[in-house]
Amino acid sequence: MNIYLIVALVFVIAITMAMVGKGGGNFYVLALVLSGITMHQAASTSQSMMFGTSIAAMLIFHKNKIVDWKLAFVVASPVFIMAFFGGYFAGSVDGTTLKIVFAVLLILVSLFMFLKTKEKHVKEIQKFGYWNRTFNGNTYSVNLWLTIPMTAIIGLFAGATGISGGAFLIPLMVMLCGIPMKIAIGTSSAMVTTTALMGLLGYTLNGNFDFGFALPLIGVAIIGGILGGKLALKSKPKNLKKIFAFTNLFAGVLMLINILL
Repeated sequence: MNIYLIVALVFVIAITMAMVGKGGGNFYVLALVLSGITMHQAASTSQSMMFGTSIAAMLIFHKNKIVDWKLAFVVASPVFIMAFFGGYFAGSVDGTTLKIVFAVLLILVSLFMFLKTKEKHVKEIQKFGYWNRTFNGNTYSVNLWLTIPMTAIIGLFAGATGISGGAFLIPLMVMLCGIPMKIAIGTSSAMVTTTALMGLLGYTLNGNFDFGFALPLIGVAIIGGILGGKLALKSKPKNLKKIFAFTNLFAGVLMLINILL
């Protein structure tokens, strides 16, 4: 595939994915694999682009006060630790297996997001293991018994396959913790930044990262992330959720087609 076409695709992906609080790893990996890049190099390159995109979007979301930093720090800890191990040990897994895992995970999360959910005020739960948060006029209760193990698993697979992790973090926050969609998107962008960095570090130690190839794509991804972050602030939560679900489903199906052909 022509490098200019790849750059154009990355730009569009960065804008769209920043709007829904994701680093864009699902489509970055897909676009690179379809262009003939190996799965391992595609995953590591995706991590580098997600890092740039997420930082750009995160700064915009922070400025508009929709990043719950305390929540991000607590939830991100198991995510970035496991993302490193996922990226490091992915080097010993064959590319086809990683493609299958990538496709199945995205299809599952897209189906999950098609479920109807209503954002509403959540009462505090006074039980051990529940963390009651009030942020930007919203109250929600985080079940740490479920959230911590699930985010650790998310980090492992995100680091291994090159996806952002936001594909799983956002539905986790919205559907299990009652966090409003826009706050979930803003907070996810902060967590995706650390996940991408640690996954990239793991891949780099295995020699599966080409900085020269990734550098121009990182620049384009950052610009797209800035534009996407600004557009997200003007979008309705309901529309963001639909975009989120359909993009994941589409990426998963395309990867399965690529494996079969």
